[in-house]
Amino acid sequence: MTNQVITKSIQLKDGRTISIETGKLAKQADGSVVVKMGETMLLATVVSNIEARENTDFLPLSVDYKEKYAATGKFPGGFFKREARPSEYEILISRLVDRALRPLFPEDYHSEIQMLITLISAEKDASPDALAALAASSALSVSNIPFNGPISEVRVIKIDEEFIINPSISQIKEAELELIVAASMENILMVEGEMKEVSEAVMLEAIKVAHEAIKDQCKVQLELAEMIEKSKIKREYNHENNDDELRDKVIKATSDKVNEIAKSGNTNKHERHDAFEAVINEFKETFSEEELEEKEIMINRYFHDVEKEAVRSSILNERIRLDGRKLDEIRPIWSEVDYLPTAHGSAIFTRGETQSLVTVTLGSRLDEQMIDGAVFEGYSNFLLHYNFPPFSTGEARPMRGTSRREVGHGNLAMRALKQVIPGNSENPYTIRIVSDILESNGSSSMASVCGGTLALMDAGVKISKPVSGIAMGLITEPGNKKYAILSDILGDEDHLGDMDFKVTGTENGITACQMDIKVDGLPYEILEEALEQARKGRIHILGEMAKTISEPNADYKPHVPRIEKITIAKEFIGAVIGPGGKVIQEMQKETGATISIEEEGEFGIIDIISNDKASIEAVKAKIKAITTVPEVGEIYKGKVKKIVEFGAFVEILPGKEALLHISEITWSHLKDVKSVLKEGEEIEVKLIGTDPRSGKMKLSRKVLIPRER
Repeated sequence: MTNQVITKSIQLKDGRTISIETGKLAKQADGSVVVKMGETMLLATVVSNIEARENTDFLPLSVDYKEKYAATGKFPGGFFKREARPSEYEILISRLVDRALRPLFPEDYHSEIQMLITLISAEKDASPDALAALAASSALSVSNIPFNGPISEVRVIKIDEEFIINPSISQIKEAELELIVAASMENILMVEGEMKEVSEAVMLEAIKVAHEAIKDQCKVQLELAEMIEKSKIKREYNHENNDDELRDKVIKATSDKVNEIAKSGNTNKHERHDAFEAVINEFKETFSEEELEEKEIMINRYFHDVEKEAVRSSILNERIRLDGRKLDEIRPIWSEVDYLPTAHGSAIFTRGETQSLVTVTLGSRLDEQMIDGAVFEGYSNFLLHYNFPPFSTGEARPMRGTSRREVGHGNLAMRALKQVIPGNSENPYTIRIVSDILESNGSSSMASVCGGTLALMDAGVKISKPVSGIAMGLITEPGNKKYAILSDILGDEDHLGDMDFKVTGTENGITACQMDIKVDGLPYEILEEALEQARKGRIHILGEMAKTISEPNADYKPHVPRIEKITIAKEFIGAVIGPGGKVIQEMQKETGATISIEEEGEFGIIDIISNDKASIEAVKAKIKAITTVPEVGEIYKGKVKKIVEFGAFVEILPGKEALLHISEITWSHLKDVKSVLKEGEEIEVKLIGTDPRSGKMKLSRKVLIPRER
C-alpha cells in the first residue's frame, strides 16, 4: 500500500517556511500531521470516540504536549532514564493549546477527544511551542471530527520597535514584549504573555501583528483539508437528548425567581448559590423519583441556561451585577503584611471573597531550581508556586498533587512579578513565593500577584515597582451591539461570561496578561476599552495596597540568612575549594557559614551565607588570605610548619609556604634551629625576595628584631 503524502507550506515574511505534512505517519489516528519549521518537527495526532459516555454533559477534551529527549540528542534525567510525568513547561504548553481549541467544538459534542502533540526533532535556539496549536488544529482539520476551526497560534515579540513572529530563543530573551496569540481567521481566541511595562497600545498592536500571521496559517489549513477526502464530511452524532416541552416548563417555572436572585445584589457567593439551588430543587419536587431519574440531567442543563440568561440579561440590560456592584467597581480590599513571624516575608491580600496568604522565602544559590528539559535547561532563582486547596471554595475533594490549573496560575503570577525583581548583581538570593488561596470567588491568580508584591516588600526585596493584577470580564449580545465590560469579575461572571482577561502591571505599564475569549467577532475597539478599564482598576488596587506598604522594607528580617558575594580570580577557585573540597569544608566547619562557589567567565563568584556577621567576616578573611598574592617587603604572621637542618618552612598565607633560612632567623650565629623555633609556633616574618631561578620565596625574621650591638 502506497502512502498518499500531502504537504502544504506557509511562508513567513522573514523567509522561513513552515510545512504541514499528512498521510505519512500515524494513519490510524482520526487525524495526524507533522509540522516542520527548519529542523524542528512536531507530530500531532487526534482521536475521538464515536459515542459519548452516558450522562456526559461536557466536552472531555485532553491535550498533552510532550517533548522527546531524543529530539535534542539528550538523555532524560532521573534513575529510569525515560520520559515520565510532564514537566511544568509541557503542562503550560498543553494548557495554551487546550484553551485555544476548546471553545471551537460544538456545544453538544461530548465524545472523548485525545490530542497528543509530540516534539520529535528540535533545532537549536528554536522554540517549538509556538507551533503546537498549529499542529493540533491541522490534525483536527484533516479529520472528520466536528470542529469549528481552523485556528493557529504564534509567538510575537518586540525588539527595538520591530515585531517578530515565532522568534528564536535568544531573541525572546532580549524582547520587551512576548505574547502567544491564538486566533481563527476572524477572531482572537487567546492571548498570554509577559512585558516590560509596555503600554496598552503596544500590546494591542502586537496582537494585530500576530493575527495577520495566523490568518495565513489558517488559510493553508483550509487548503490542506480540501485535499483530504475524510475531512470533507464531518461525522454525525447525537450526544444530547432534548425535550422541548420540559425546557419550556423549566423556563416558565424558574425564570422569574432566578431573575430576582440575579438582581438582588447579594454579595455572598454561597447564599446566592443556595438561592439558585432552592429554585431548581423546588421545581424537581414536582416530579416523581422515576421521572426525575430519567429527566434530571436535562432539567439541570435547561436550568443552567436559565441562570446564564438571567445573569447576562441583568448585566446587559440593567447594568446590575450579581453582587450589586457597578460594572467598573472593584470589590473591597484589605491587606496585611508581616502576618507570619517566622517567614522571611508574608502578606494577606483579600478582595471581596478571594483571599491569598503569600509567603516569601530567601535562599542561596544552592536553592536554585534546575531546569532539565529537552529544549530548555539551566537554573532559575525566582520561583512562584500557587496552591488551590478545596476548602477555598467550601468543597471537600481529594488532593492528588499539583493540578494543571495551579501550574498555569502560578506561572502567570510569576511572569507578572519577575519583571520587577532586582537583577543578580543587586539580589544575592534565590526567591520563592508561595500563594495559598484561602478563599476563592474570582481572580485568585491576580490576588497572588498583589499578595506577592506585598510579601516581597515585607521581605525587604528591592523590587523596582509594586505590581497589581485585575481580572476583566465581558458580556455581549450577538453582533456586539450591546456589551458590558466588567472589572474584577466573580467566579460566576467568568463561567457565564464571554471573556476572562487578566492584566497585571505597575503604574507605568503592563507586565503580564492572560486572555480567553469565548465569543466570535470581538472588535479591537472593545479590547481597547477593556484594557483602559483594566488600567484604571489596576491603579486603584495599587493605591489600596500602598495603604499597607508602599515600598520595600529597608532591611531583611533578623532571621533571614545574610548573603555576601565576593569575586576572586578564576585561578584561585581550586585553592579555595581544596583537594576533594577539603579547604572549603574546613572553612564551613570552623565558621558555621555555608559557602558556594561558581565559575563565571574569568572569575569565581562566591556566596557566603550565614545568620552571623562574624562568621561571614571570618570566611572573607580566610578567602582573602588564600587569594592574596605575597608581596616582597610585606610582613606576615606565619606558622612554622616544618623545621629542617638549614632553616624552617613557614606558612605565611593559607597554602603558601616559604623558606626561612637559618641565617635569617637571628642576628647571631645559630647552630640549631630548634633552639629558637618550634613547629606550630606563630612568628612574624618579612618576605625579602624570591629566587630568580626557582621563583621560591625567601623570608627573614631577623630584620624584624633589633640588632644587638
